[in-house]
Amino acid sequence: MVKEILLLGNPGLYKASSVVETREAGMIKEAVGDLHDTLMDFRKKYGAGRAIAAPQIGVFKRLIYMHIDRPVVFINPRLRFDDDELMDVLDDCMSFPDLLVKVKRHRRCTVQFKDINFNDNEVKFEGDLSELIQHEYDHLDGILATMRAVDDKSFCLKSQKHQIIL
Repeated sequence: MVKEILLLGNPGLYKASSVVETREAGMIKEAVGDLHDTLMDFRKKYGAGRAIAAPQIGVFKRLIYMHIDRPVVFINPRLRFDDDELMDVLDDCMSFPDLLVKVKRHRRCTVQFKDINFNDNEVKFEGDLSELIQHEYDHLDGILATMRAVDDKSFCLKSQKHQIIL
């Protein structure tokens, strides 16, 4: 079911999420369906959207749904940075769809997580996918891209993107 996405300023976006327990598998499968439907609806409206974190729809559990070429569910992800190399990116968010924020993100990372069947997994990301998973992971800790802005002049509307230099 398509859920309402919490928007910038909603206090829920600043809450840390709790660990998903194995006994919550049924609730998690329902939440994954809602995350999928909400992401696909956002894509239809905005022509963008590759992933969504459960807190963005008011489910305060450590759960991320990513759909690029296929769906991937990250339950209780743990992020590890493989080196110190950073990159500047213009971060966008479904919780503030018209805003871009210049942030620094790690170029590479490794994510350890449980899949929908609670099996252990590990995946390495680089470049834009590394940025994406870091962004979604931040949501699980109540951190928004606006809180990671490089400076107080690191914000622009998407329509003004051409004026920003990385």
